Amino acid sequence: MATTDTYRVSILGKESIHCGFHLIPYIVGTVLDTLPASTYVLITDINIAALHLDAFRSEFSDAFARSGKSSRLLTHVVPPGETSKSREGKAQIEDFLLLNKCTRDSVILALGGGVIGDLVGFVAATFMRGVRFVQIPTTLLAMVDSSVGGKTAIDTPHGKNLIGAFWQPEYIFIDVAFLETLPAREFSNGMAEVIKTAAIWTESEFASLESRSAEIFAAIQTPSANYSGRTKATRSAAQELLLSVIVGSISVKAYIVTNDERELTGLRNLVNFGHTIGHAIEAVLTPSMLHGECVSIGMILEAEVSRQLGKLGQVGLGRLTRCLKAYNLPVSLADARITNLPGSKLLTMERLLDIMKIDKKNSGPEKKIVLLAAIGTTVEQKASVVPDSVIAKTLAEAAKVVPDVPAKNPVRMATPGSKSLSNRALILAALGRGTCRLTNLLHSDDTQVMMAALQELKGASFAWEDGGETLVVHGGEGSLSVPPKGHEIYLGNAGTAARFLTTVCTLAQPSDSAPTTVITGNARMKQRPIGPLVEALRENGTGIDYLESDGCLPLSIAPAGLKGGHIRLAASVSSQYVSSILLCAPYAGEAVTLELTGGQVISQPYIDMTIAMMKTFGVEVTREVDKMTGKPRDIYTIPQSTYHNPPEYSIESDASSATYPLAIAAMTGSTCTISNIGSASLQGDAMFAKQVLEPMGCIVTQTETETTVQGPPIGQLKAIGLIDMEPMTDAFLTASVLAAVAVGSPLAGRELSDDTPSTTTRIVGIANQRVKECNRIRAMIDQLAKFGVETKELDDGLEIYGRPIAKLKEGVSVHCYDDHRVAMAFSVLGSAIKDTIIEEKRCVEKTWPNWWDDLENKIGLKVEGVELGNATADASASTLLPSGDAPSAIIIGMRGSGKTYIGQLAAATLEWPFIDADAYFEEKYPIGVRKYVQENGWPAFRAAETDILKELFDKFPTRHIISLGGGIVETPEARDVLKTYSKHGPVVHIVRQIDEVVEYLGAESSRPAYGEPITDVFKRREPWFAECCNYEFINHTTVATVPAGSMSPIEVDGQLFPAVPSRSTRDEVARFFGHITGQSPNLAPNLAHGKRSYFLSLTYPDVTPALSFLEDITAGVDAIELRVDLLRTTKQFETVGPHTPPRAFVADQIAAIRKKTSLPIVFTARTASQGGSFPDGAVKEAFELFELAIRLAVEYVDVEISWPEQDIRGLISRKGYSHIIASWHDWSGKMQWGSPEVDTIFHVADNFGDIIKIVGKANSFEDNLTLRQFAAHAAGSPSSKPLLAINMGIEGQLSRILNTTFSPVTHPLLPNKAAPGQLSFVEIQTALHLIGQLPAKKFYIFGKPIAHSMSPALHNTGFQSLGLPYTYEIFETDDVDHEVRFILTSPDFGGASVTIPFKRDIMAHLDELSPEAQAIGAVNTIIPRIKADGSQMLYGDNTDWLGIRSVVRARLPPSVHALGPALVIGAGGTARAAIYALHALGASPIYIFNRTRSSAEALVHAIPGAQVEVIDIIDGWPADAAPTVIVSTVPASATTTDEANSNTLLLTPSIFSAEEGVVVDMAYRPAKTPLLTLAQTKPKWETVMGLDVLLEQGYQQFELWTGRKCPRGVVAKQVWQRYQAA
Repeated sequence: MATTDTYRVSILGKESIHCGFHLIPYIVGTVLDTLPASTYVLITDINIAALHLDAFRSEFSDAFARSGKSSRLLTHVVPPGETSKSREGKAQIEDFLLLNKCTRDSVILALGGGVIGDLVGFVAATFMRGVRFVQIPTTLLAMVDSSVGGKTAIDTPHGKNLIGAFWQPEYIFIDVAFLETLPAREFSNGMAEVIKTAAIWTESEFASLESRSAEIFAAIQTPSANYSGRTKATRSAAQELLLSVIVGSISVKAYIVTNDERELTGLRNLVNFGHTIGHAIEAVLTPSMLHGECVSIGMILEAEVSRQLGKLGQVGLGRLTRCLKAYNLPVSLADARITNLPGSKLLTMERLLDIMKIDKKNSGPEKKIVLLAAIGTTVEQKASVVPDSVIAKTLAEAAKVVPDVPAKNPVRMATPGSKSLSNRALILAALGRGTCRLTNLLHSDDTQVMMAALQELKGASFAWEDGGETLVVHGGEGSLSVPPKGHEIYLGNAGTAARFLTTVCTLAQPSDSAPTTVITGNARMKQRPIGPLVEALRENGTGIDYLESDGCLPLSIAPAGLKGGHIRLAASVSSQYVSSILLCAPYAGEAVTLELTGGQVISQPYIDMTIAMMKTFGVEVTREVDKMTGKPRDIYTIPQSTYHNPPEYSIESDASSATYPLAIAAMTGSTCTISNIGSASLQGDAMFAKQVLEPMGCIVTQTETETTVQGPPIGQLKAIGLIDMEPMTDAFLTASVLAAVAVGSPLAGRELSDDTPSTTTRIVGIANQRVKECNRIRAMIDQLAKFGVETKELDDGLEIYGRPIAKLKEGVSVHCYDDHRVAMAFSVLGSAIKDTIIEEKRCVEKTWPNWWDDLENKIGLKVEGVELGNATADASASTLLPSGDAPSAIIIGMRGSGKTYIGQLAAATLEWPFIDADAYFEEKYPIGVRKYVQENGWPAFRAAETDILKELFDKFPTRHIISLGGGIVETPEARDVLKTYSKHGPVVHIVRQIDEVVEYLGAESSRPAYGEPITDVFKRREPWFAECCNYEFINHTTVATVPAGSMSPIEVDGQLFPAVPSRSTRDEVARFFGHITGQSPNLAPNLAHGKRSYFLSLTYPDVTPALSFLEDITAGVDAIELRVDLLRTTKQFETVGPHTPPRAFVADQIAAIRKKTSLPIVFTARTASQGGSFPDGAVKEAFELFELAIRLAVEYVDVEISWPEQDIRGLISRKGYSHIIASWHDWSGKMQWGSPEVDTIFHVADNFGDIIKIVGKANSFEDNLTLRQFAAHAAGSPSSKPLLAINMGIEGQLSRILNTTFSPVTHPLLPNKAAPGQLSFVEIQTALHLIGQLPAKKFYIFGKPIAHSMSPALHNTGFQSLGLPYTYEIFETDDVDHEVRFILTSPDFGGASVTIPFKRDIMAHLDELSPEAQAIGAVNTIIPRIKADGSQMLYGDNTDWLGIRSVVRARLPPSVHALGPALVIGAGGTARAAIYALHALGASPIYIFNRTRSSAEALVHAIPGAQVEVIDIIDGWPADAAPTVIVSTVPASATTTDEANSNTLLLTPSIFSAEEGVVVDMAYRPAKTPLLTLAQTKPKWETVMGLDVLLEQGYQQFELWTGRKCPRGVVAKQVWQRYQAA
């Protein structure tokens, strides 16, 4: 056996843990020498077997040969991953052992990570009632955690490690060389446990981990050649370091296990620090997140629990956070590695607390957590009981302050160290010479970002003393290095760090590893300006490039770039630009003269702070003085020099943060003293108490080092009047919330001289606050408005109009924009206003991480955790009112946009009354609008108009269409009324192109002239219309004004026949308003259970060229998917890669589709990471498009569940009657159906969507079968939502065939498929038939004579076009005999048409009739249906009336909003259908003429509700009573236009007395009947042949039988061809 040096660790009195490098020979030798056995069984997984199994086999073989032993080695390999750690996995191993006749003297070796160790250990514990086993862990996590202690277990569906045993291994061999093949992420995963152990036990070990992360990472990144490290002599310093870290961690765990092996005393619970919450997180996120990663977050959250309970200081929590981050471990649930996972949406407070109920440490219902007292020390030597309320407060995403007088009154406290001073001190000390000890450093996100960046630049080294209270900085004297190529310095949203480091990076020295330093940040940081600083540095010779948007991060910064000399800098936006150059100027190539330009310099106190600190560090800056005036100029001279670090530097407390506890004192009438902030402070915000609170009525006492504020009685704060807060801009937010409740008049001399109310506070000098973490001025205005506080935005500030506390709205949820100062400012207001919720509570971690704890523990205000969930979402628009009735629809838009026309069409469609606000106005004010304006002026008219608006809403709250005047949006009050209404009812903006509006208004005279160009009015109102509406109707006037029926006719063998009518504006109005009001949502009926549905995926960059054949390519489908991510304008055609199409272009595309089809639209913006072309990070752009889809009444919106939850929930709250498809696409092929990952995806999608869509990639045919099992299980619940689950790729095509919900299909005419493996609708129907899922059916027509019927041509063409295995045959018979009854009961009977003479006779043989068939008294369609018990029933319907209704509706003139009188000629069975159709269209009265009057009279009351009048002549109509629709149901031979033919009905031109209308002749032949020939002399009358009606009723039959819309174009052409041939 090779010489091997090992460290041995004792556990349970035995040195059984052996640690070293390259131990395989040592392991085999030790096992064979000390554990004799007949059989040795080595069990590992597939991954480890590929790396190490051969080496073990070889070593065992050689050892057996050397020793002459007759023992045998068996090896067994299991699948990798947590799924093997199950009852089934354990049974498979046991079966293997039994099959190979293993006995109790066998020794089992577990080679692998934690899964193998736990699983194999449990097998050893139970096989033959216990056999010896050896742990050989191969991951760091297993080495330091799961292999040590004898815990073995398997998982169950109820949780992890719930079934197991304590079973100590004979040996644990720690071969650190195995880590050389371990992925970096897995190494970090194990380091979480190492850090955990140090955090609970040894501060010195923790300090080493804290400071030596780079060295420890380097140790595993350097492979050891020739077995180096096996002996001490060949072991490198890095190897020794890594080994010592692992041995140290194992030693602690071994000590704990030895003293509490069976967890009887609670000591062993200590190693579960971070696990109580961490395991709950892991239960949701496994397998996407690793155990150590979840425990890392768990440690931070459990440390926060300790801090909340007052047991742990922020210093300890800050150290723990930094240490974990140094090893690339997540420390927050907001980490992008987590938020990008679907499961992150399930990490709710309630869910985590529920999972924590099942924890082995718990005592009954009481949860236990290991509480830290400090790094290296716990509160108890066991886990402590912690109430749910405390855990919930830590886990909650939001906070609520309970209003009260502080219990700690009078409060005395210190705020955290100043963020401004901390960041400056870090840079000064890092650039300085020597060592500096910084005390009172702010432990926050911002300072952590700064420290990490300086370390990445190798600008300094850091260490901690005094338990983390003191940061020791070893300065680098300005020597910095460019980070390795490909490594970006990520700064989050740390604006100070971004601006300071921009100049710091210019000091880095050139490197062979990378040409430039790249600094970047989060989405908000990429919007914050840095342009003036970059331009100044560029002009000075520094090479800096913008990598994305000009003027913002990310930046690529060339090294050795600060030349020095004269630098000009625009400093009117941020003083941080100035400080950035000042701090680095001593290290420039030559002395620097910094000249500030651009007007007034912002925040001069912060520049003075920087200069004062530079002086403390040994560099004196000189500011020029104007010799004439003696005033200082904005020119600074900085010498070349090196900073000399003072031995110690104490950072003053943060004055901006101090404003919050002081303001609480002011708000609550209590007293607060802040130490370490006084009149001698370097910070401008230290003036807040004297200059803001004192004028507001507070008693302020301030010394050089502390400030005390005593507030006036509650509710007696005074308004300030005018205050310039330029020297303390960050404090304006605190001042604003106080001003919101300040109702006392300002002090004498502070009153405002204008007409503003006495409660006004006017804050100026804060323009720079628009470019901070958010636009803070806008943020304060918007959030204060939620409380009912009025404000006014100014160029450089705002006005706040104070209101009494009692009048402020309670229960407000404040959006914080991820801005710490917004959150803390509104927590001040929350101390007085009940139930104020502060969203995004963790944003305070930027400057005061323990703010919420200090509020409770130091100030004495109770803080509660709040889970937002759906609490902040508004009610969904366009839903039923509490009364169950539908809200009225409101129409707004420019005059001339078509509001009246669209409104009247909508009213007619919905059968709701139409109210024109202008007409209503003139009823109330008979002088009319024009004269009213002339006499009273526009302001008076607008006020009256707003009053009428409110009156209309009160008077007609439901089931009305209300059209408002174009100028209704001109006043804020009216806009507020509309916006309030839009939260529960539809407000529709009619959108029309402005040039068309101008043309229309040029001829209009009923309204007063605007007095300004119409285009200017349009530009002013357009954003107001958008603001007030929740829906938009795009009024394509070209469609509205083109007469129906003027489409291109069908050509058959050179002869032209009437075309299939295209959709009119009337059709789109019906769809749109039916959908948004909920009266008839335009949803796909085939989404119902037991049916199959499909959508066609359009892949055009512009859909307009495809409109001419859109009907052909959509044949058979239930919806059209518009792939918005694939759309490109002509300017974008050359764009490569992800992009966002313009909103207006997308709207035009939707409108173009609406012109051609009523099919629902599926609106999809597929992201690049999920296989599309939409940018992954474009959240704002994506949701603007999703909102557009909702506003345009798009029926289905596909929303990827990876988008931010808050944005998804906001969209859901506004979706109205549209449905959300919650989707997830995995292109990797790694997603396994039935895995916990897919279960998580399903539950997240189920939480968000009306439809669930999960798409994977098939690697084999079997993947489709696994998918079907998953889908069947998911659909098992009666309340389950529709599930679209398919696999991509050729191998996945079976899944597309079997999927029942919205299967995406392609078409041969499309330019390309939307996804690999996509099939056409016809291909899927063919496949379904072949696999027995779509059996052949037979359809018939019953009647006589029917030999020349067009129905077979109609239906067979449709069946063939859609790939349906159906046939349609003629069955001519004399009566409804036994043959007909036999057909009706045949198993392959699909349906039948019924014609004369059996439309009534057939009814006796049917099980049920439709209401229409009963009313008409005739059946022309038979549909077999399956009842709930599985038996078949026959259903009779009538589609004749539908055919008549369709042809009339499609051809009604645009001017006809509501149908008036109509005429029916004839009194037979078809006349009944005609009356029914006309009544459904709203015709009244319906005249009926028949030569035999008694037959006509029999129909007067035939159709319930229809107003039918029998007439004796068909000319000479009364005034305004002439019919606009005429339907003839008599044979053509029964009519004539020839007066000489006395035996027939004479038709004269007077029948067409109405100027325009529609005439239908139900006779098939001749093509030009006398009635139609006469009508053609009337140019505005549309004519309809009998064959047109046959086609329309046949289309309806086809859809009733197949559930598919008939392919009209191809069918109509075939039928007309047959008609011509006959």
